[in-house]
Amino acid sequence: MKPRHLALMVLICLIWATNNVMSKLIVGTLHVPPLFFTALRFGIVALATLPWLLPMPRPAWRLLLIGLFMGGGSFGLMFIALTWVSPSEAAVVVQISVPITALLSIVMLGERIRWRRGLGITLALIGVLLVVYQPGLHISAGMAFLLASAVCGSFGAVMMKQMGDIAPLRFQAWVGVTGLVVLAPASLLFEPGAFAATRDAGWVIVACALYAALVTSVFAHTAYYFLIGRYEANLVAPLTLLTPLITIGLGVWITGDHIDAKMIVGSAIALTGVLIIALRSRSAPLVQAQEHT
Repeated sequence: MKPRHLALMVLICLIWATNNVMSKLIVGTLHVPPLFFTALRFGIVALATLPWLLPMPRPAWRLLLIGLFMGGGSFGLMFIALTWVSPSEAAVVVQISVPITALLSIVMLGERIRWRRGLGITLALIGVLLVVYQPGLHISAGMAFLLASAVCGSFGAVMMKQMGDIAPLRFQAWVGVTGLVVLAPASLLFEPGAFAATRDAGWVIVACALYAALVTSVFAHTAYYFLIGRYEANLVAPLTLLTPLITIGLGVWITGDHIDAKMIVGSAIALTGVLIIALRSRSAPLVQAQEHT
């Protein structure tokens, strides 16, 4: 990989990680309703990518389901989870989407895996379960939402494999539109007073929404797909593991994330498993499997 492209990949991961921590501050510290902010983000994405909306990729029903799973499902549930969990926990636990995607590809697409990918899947699942585990086999609400977010993202990723090639900005446009259509009514229904709460948080929320939409979604995602088009998947995909590592560092520094022995061991096992899967995969993971919030 050329040095400038390696630098671009590091910048992409830094943007994703920064957005993860920023998202926690928005819903956890400023108490902005998570569904409302996610809808606001997707609204900006939809406006920014409107020129690429048409023609609509076919089949339309599959595209809309992908948008539902990746937009309203994965991102909406992730923001709800961040009400309780730390950015570090989210960055690690959501990695379970990688082995789940691999398993769903076997069931839905008839893909075959060899022992190395099987080992990676097993390690990733064990590592995430160790991070999630609490005495008495109890799973907190935040962790439950994280796991649901990962499952939604995995279904969307597998269905995306069934689509033809879609231009990155066109894909972002439809995810933005679908996410807005799903999350705006959900916010009205479940988050009364969301607009007033967001307004009270001040103009910083507008800046955060613009960063999340334009820098994270439009710029970083498009740049990622550019690199996927230039290099082999098993070269680019492992580099995305910088995102959870940077997120953990920023989480400890900015949001005071607590990192104990269980978190360290579980993260190491999970990320090792994801690395093995990435090295053995023929296609790189979708953006939503890497940039989580």
